[in-house]
Amino acid sequence: MSVARVVSLVPSLTETLSTWGVTPIACTRFCERPDLTHVGGTKNPDLAAIDALAPDLVVMDAEENRREDYEALLEHGHEVIATRVRSLEDVNQALGTLSTRLNVVHDATRVGAAPVATRRAFVPIWRRPWMALGQPTYGASLLAHLGVEVVGPAGPYAETSLDDATALGADVVLAPSEPYPFSTRQLHELTQVAPVIFLDGRDLFWWGTRTPGAFVRLGAALATTPTGGAAREQ
Repeated sequence: MSVARVVSLVPSLTETLSTWGVTPIACTRFCERPDLTHVGGTKNPDLAAIDALAPDLVVMDAEENRREDYEALLEHGHEVIATRVRSLEDVNQALGTLSTRLNVVHDATRVGAAPVATRRAFVPIWRRPWMALGQPTYGASLLAHLGVEVVGPAGPYAETSLDDATALGADVVLAPSEPYPFSTRQLHELTQVAPVIFLDGRDLFWWGTRTPGAFVRLGAALATTPTGGAAREQ
């Protein structure tokens, strides 16, 4: 059965649905779709607004959205598909389930074994407090398939400090543009850890139909010369 009325609470799924020709009737304010109705954020969706829209399907993700909102939507009688993507291998399973439900064609992304890592990267995702990308996450899995080992505190998204990050001995800092908008304004701080490469955070964290292109764009970014760097004794 084809579904026309979909509410997306996940930016990467909003993008994927649009690529499939399924325009959501509403999405979050983080989905970069000012032309669509917004129903709050990923962590605080407007449940009453969603109820009023009477969607056929609400799509969520365990990494992006809260379990209590998922349960509330089910209690309100909505059909919900909640994905859980923590690796590249999870992407095809999630999109396969969704494409089947929506009766659209999905071309699976082919993913081979990750190569032996040739670089060690510290990937900050927040500042004040400092937080870093860890395992298991889609971003770390994507970087692994580009030959980059993510180093940081234990857990997928954990607090850290620049002193602790420096002690990890990373070769490079990969500073994404989201969820925290890292830019050259933080360059002085980040170069205490290692030379810095700035990345489009959407390519690192938005999975789905973006994934194949993200491989290419991130690969090109990783091939650039890092900016600055901490002085280390060899």
